[in-house]
Formats: sequence, structure tokens, C-alpha cells
Amino acid sequence: GFWDGKPVKTKMLDLCEELGKMGVWVRLHYVYPYPHVDDVIPLMADGKILPYLDIPFQHASPRILKLMKRPAHAENTLARIKKWREICPELVLRSTFVVGFPGETEEDFQMLLDWLEEAELDRVGCFKYSPVEGAKANDLPDHVPEDIQQERHDRFMEKAQEISTRKLARRVGTRMTVLIDEVDDEGAIGRSIADAPNIDGMVYLNEFFDCQPGDFLEVDIEHSDEYDLWGTPVNG
Repeated sequence: GFWDGKPVKTKMLDLCEELGKMGVWVRLHYVYPYPHVDDVIPLMADGKILPYLDIPFQHASPRILKLMKRPAHAENTLARIKKWREICPELVLRSTFVVGFPGETEEDFQMLLDWLEEAELDRVGCFKYSPVEGAKANDLPDHVPEDIQQERHDRFMEKAQEISTRKLARRVGTRMTVLIDEVDDEGAIGRSIADAPNIDGMVYLNEFFDCQPGDFLEVDIEHSDEYDLWGTPVNG
């Protein structure tokens, strides 16, 4: 398609280039993995926009993706993720998934867990399927009972937490740029490039008060847990 007289891909890349000139953090959310996404990754590698992609992969089982009517997601996403990371090693990936979609078997769900383990996404969310008025999925057979949905949701989040803990531990000993969001009586609280506001993790600078919201600080990361980081500002 076209956007303002230009092909959508060209217009999107032009927009990202212009946003990158503004000296602010530009983060891409809710991006579907169409082929033109491949062209955005070099902009991230060049520092023009943040190396962060929020892509709703939804599932990993080709059969369930087909039932969801998401053929674009049936591509070999693991290979594409690997290619993206080769181009931009700092790339952070966030996604959302649905468990308990009508017809989902234990085999389908295990395929999703295996995919998640290999993809090592940085941030993930998980929702249990629920009927939506007028949705065609309501008419599909083999709806998954609520107790099985909950059990799969819990197993999914346990796996996601393991991956998040592992990935954040790799950041200990590194230096990161942190954008300060607030300063309270315990110290400053901010976010790295890997953290979207109000949805991802935080970086805590305990007992550091010499800053204000909106400041960018270079921080040595010293500790991590399942979702957050702790550190000390350079020369702080």
C-alpha cells in the first residue's frame, strides 16, 4: 500500500530516520513481523531508534496460528529473530501470547514453551483466551477448560520468568544509559533502553538523589532479579 504517496515501507523508514534526528528515545510498539520490519533493524543498529521491538507473536504452533487467522506469523520467526540479533546484538524483544485458544492441545502448548526457550524474548505477556462477542473463534470446537487455561498460563509465565532472570543476569557488570523517571526517599528510579514505561522493568539507583526526572545517566549495573536491575551512576 501507499502512505502520503509513498510505499508504506519507504514512508515508515523515512519517519524512523526523522524521529531519530530529534535526540529522543523512539520505541516501536505493536509491530507485526512483516518483511519491511527487517529494514528497520539496521536503523536500530545505527542508534537512530531504540533497539526495541514489541511484536505480538501470539503463539508458535502453526496449527493454532492458522486457527487464529494469523498466516503472517507462520513464517520461520526464530530464524528472523536470529538474523535481527546478528545485525543488532542489543535488540530487545517484547511480545504477547495467548494460551488456551480453542483447539490448543498439550502438544501445541509445549511447542510454544520450546519456542519461547529458544527465542529468549526479553519481555513477554500472556493472556488466557476468553470469548469476545461476535468473534469467529467462539464457534471453533474444543474450547479449553478454564482450569487447563490457568495451568498453561502459570507454566508459561514460569518459563518466561526463568528466561528474564537469565537475560538480566547477563547485564550485571555492564554499563547502561538510564532515563530517570522519579526520585523518592530511597533514591532514583529509571529505565534502560530495554524498558518501556509502565510495562517493563526498572533500574533502581538506591541512595542516589543527585538527579531529576528526565535526566540521562550512565549506570554500572551491579544486581538483577527476575524483572529489574540495580546499579550505581558512573561518578555518582
